[in-house]
Amino acid sequence: MKAKRRTFIKTIGAASLGAMMAGAAGACVEQPSVKTRSNGKLSFSYRPYDLELTHTFTVAGYSRNTTPVVLTEIHYDGLVGYGEASMPPYLGESQESVIRFLKKVDLEQFNDPFRLEEILEYVDSVDEGNRAAKACIDIALHDLIGKIVQQPLYKLWGLNPDKTPLTSFTIGIDTPDVVKLKTEEAARFKVLKVKLGGGNDKEMINTIRLVTDVPLYVDVNQGWKDKNMALDMIHWLKEKGIVFVEQPMPKTQVDDMAWLTENSPLPTIADEAFQRLSDVAKFKGIYSGINIKLMKSTGLREAHKMITVARALDMKVMIGCMTETSCAVSAAAQLSPLVDWADLDGNLLISNDIYEGVKVTDGKIVLPDLPGIGIKKLS
Repeated sequence: MKAKRRTFIKTIGAASLGAMMAGAAGACVEQPSVKTRSNGKLSFSYRPYDLELTHTFTVAGYSRNTTPVVLTEIHYDGLVGYGEASMPPYLGESQESVIRFLKKVDLEQFNDPFRLEEILEYVDSVDEGNRAAKACIDIALHDLIGKIVQQPLYKLWGLNPDKTPLTSFTIGIDTPDVVKLKTEEAARFKVLKVKLGGGNDKEMINTIRLVTDVPLYVDVNQGWKDKNMALDMIHWLKEKGIVFVEQPMPKTQVDDMAWLTENSPLPTIADEAFQRLSDVAKFKGIYSGINIKLMKSTGLREAHKMITVARALDMKVMIGCMTETSCAVSAAAQLSPLVDWADLDGNLLISNDIYEGVKVTDGKIVLPDLPGIGIKKLS
């Protein structure tokens, strides 16, 4: 009976899901007990995990060597969907807060994972905020659905995997010797993303230019406070082969950002200023485009809608990530054929990834031909 049921779901699932998705435009934390599926209902498990960075990661404002995440599994009908919540410092979430939120979520009230909108609307209503916590459920649910119909998500969205963009590789703020070493190690990438805003901006760019002439994305992480200084820097950066400038000024300086965007010779991209779907239209004219991250958007469902709205407003779209395993990065990569730029290197910055998924070949994102988000669990 179960085999017939699954065959039926596979037959109708791909078409119905594709239409639905297109129209939807080890730590110190207490280990929760693992739940298992029963009576055809959704259930899930979760555990904290600390990502170890290969190099110290420095941006304007802080440095870190680890990133806390929570890994999630949703169980249904003998299948498992994988998800992840990543919590870099500025998001305001932690392993403790994510697990507190997940303990409030009752997925066992649902017995049909194809009720995607209903399930994720319920998850969003459980509590305010908690965007990364909501994202880990969203990612796992999308992965599960793809596995039920045995198709990658990009196929369910009708996307061409050949249209994936290049991904940048991030060079954090550091001394010239370390920056040069990191740039040399990133020789296989055709574009780099450079963190600025630490007071040594020109030194950073000039050091990288001693090693490579590939295009550069620049991320200031709100590090410039004066609009005239910011504009002067952007003119200088344009001469150095920079493609765009991400979050150059504090998110609270809205009028200054609008002035800067109007006068800038390079596109400006919102990151910290931009969180959820309702923010997209607000930033038309303030920024040239948006950087979508699943940990801000609460996952794939809302990220897909953000892309649709941004395109309708003639805004540029970038898809990015936090420091993440191949789970969350591979999930975001499923949307990459829809965007202008990608910065999906979070899994490449860590030394203890427990999944295998999206690859980078000659600098280009290569989507796995596996169902769901396209990952295999290694341990």
